[in-house]
Amino acid sequence: MTPIVIKTIQFFLSLSLLIVLHELGHFIPAKLFKTRVEKFYLFFDVKFSLFKKKIGETVYGIGWLPLGGYVKISGMIDESMDKEQMKEEPKPWEFRSKPAWQRLIIMLGGVTVNFVLAVVIFIGLVFTYGEQYIANDSLKDGIWVTEKSLGDELGVQTGDKVLSIDGKKVEALQQILPEMIVGETYTIERDGKVVEKAIPVDFIETLSEDKEKARFIYYRVPFVISGIPKKSPNLGSGLQEGDAVVEMAGKPVEYKDQVIPILEANKGGTVPVKVNRNGQMVDLTLNVSEDAALGVALGMTPEEYKEKGYLEQRTLTYSFWESIPAGWNKGVKTLSDYIKGMKKIFNPDTGAYKEVGGFAAIGGMFPDTWNWPAFWATTAFISIILAFMNILPIPALDGGHVMFLLYEMVTGRKPSDKFLEYAQMIGFFILIALLLFANGNDLYKWLFK
Repeated sequence: MTPIVIKTIQFFLSLSLLIVLHELGHFIPAKLFKTRVEKFYLFFDVKFSLFKKKIGETVYGIGWLPLGGYVKISGMIDESMDKEQMKEEPKPWEFRSKPAWQRLIIMLGGVTVNFVLAVVIFIGLVFTYGEQYIANDSLKDGIWVTEKSLGDELGVQTGDKVLSIDGKKVEALQQILPEMIVGETYTIERDGKVVEKAIPVDFIETLSEDKEKARFIYYRVPFVISGIPKKSPNLGSGLQEGDAVVEMAGKPVEYKDQVIPILEANKGGTVPVKVNRNGQMVDLTLNVSEDAALGVALGMTPEEYKEKGYLEQRTLTYSFWESIPAGWNKGVKTLSDYIKGMKKIFNPDTGAYKEVGGFAAIGGMFPDTWNWPAFWATTAFISIILAFMNILPIPALDGGHVMFLLYEMVTGRKPSDKFLEYAQMIGFFILIALLLFANGNDLYKWLFK
């Protein structure tokens, strides 16, 4: 299967799971409070359904329009806009006849299930696979900034040690860029001095201009030879696996980032090097290709990286009981980081609104090869997104219903059915506008980027 087919399958599998469980979050408390549920649908059934079957008082079905799903609860102003039912006298089994606290629980059920589902997935992931990361404080000589222009925009450079972001210590190298995207300030150690810097307000917009270069913070790669391919211009040059290049063109070097500019200056020619081979210094002359490469592979095992003091890859393992708080913390942090990101979206100066995406962007989050850990991690993240988006106080979303219910519980006055109808219509217009904007962004990027 092609990558796009694999991504599409994962997208619909994840979306279907999240929609069904979200709607179950409404369905189950509705049933517990003896409220009639007329429909339970995966996707929308505009004009017709792909499948439907009535069991008891509820019609279960699958619609053809994959924009979400719904449960139709009797006596509730919702997606169906069933005005005729609302003209009749309230029945005991209807939503509007139930106490406000029961209606509140029914409406909060969907987002609660989405958040709990994400936590359960995170628990399963850390219990099954643990957590692997490169310890940020183990980096011997700081980070490698692979794209100087992006580094200059942010204010970081190769060799910096990133100590904290927004005052919080950075534990893992992999955390640096995601934390900076949603952060405000960071602290680095450069040439023995500790410096605090502000993250540019438009940094997200800068990253979005060239996503292929967005992962520009990496660990520094020692120039240690791990292999010499048969087509290498330096096959037979005397270079051997395990050689560590310590000098090139008369300049001391240790890392790939130090070698790259020297190779650029000597491409198409030769360059003298000195290598450390099992403690012995060996002089060689190497060929540099026209594209400024030696044609060799670099790398060391995690054990060698640690043994030589370059960096340490740590693995955290959890017992079942330890995985529960770890999964909970991961869910809370994911939600917190998403909220920080949303704040940036609503600030036009950040340019983050340009990164708002629709279905194509969500589908693009899945890996292009089948990978269960990645699939579940992505599903958990989307579940967090759905929980947050659905609780926004916009009429037609769960959060809009919750907002009116809280008003009723505080004031003792229930909004009129006519008011709720108008609010629902306004909410629909807002949602359609957001949907068009998000998917319009996807289309624009596909056409012009």
